This record gives sequence, C-alpha cells and structure tokens, in this order.
Amino acid sequence: MLSEYYEQIEAIALDLALVGLFLLMGFAVHDVLKKNSVPMIGRVVVYLVLFLGAAGFVFKGVVQFFWQAN
Repeated sequence: MLSEYYEQIEAIALDLALVGLFLLMGFAVHDVLKKNSVPMIGRVVVYLVLFLGAAGFVFKGVVQFFWQAN
C-alpha cells in the first residue's frame, strides 16, 4: 500500500519541508533585524522579498498542478 502512494507522500513531504524552511528563514531574518535595530522600511523590504520567494514556490505548485491535470 505504501508503494502505491510513494510519489504523493514524497510530494507532501517536500512541500512541508519547504514550508518549514521558509518559516525558519523568517525567524532567522526577524531575529537579525531585531538585534541590529533595522529601520521599518528595511524590514518591510526584507519581509517582502522573503514573501515573494515563498509566493514563487506556491505559484510554481499551482501551475504544476494545473499543468499535470491536463
């Protein structure tokens, strides 16, 4: 039974790992910005870049889902 769903399990594990990595990057960036007392505009730019990177992975997943559905 496990061998039948191996690809699905692998895809879910990869997605969860990427979410975990982005969360850890967010925490690390937050800690560095807080310790160095970066101005608000700098924080907004850094968080925007981090969010756009994560959004790129989400968009890639959505496009891949629709591409494979056809």
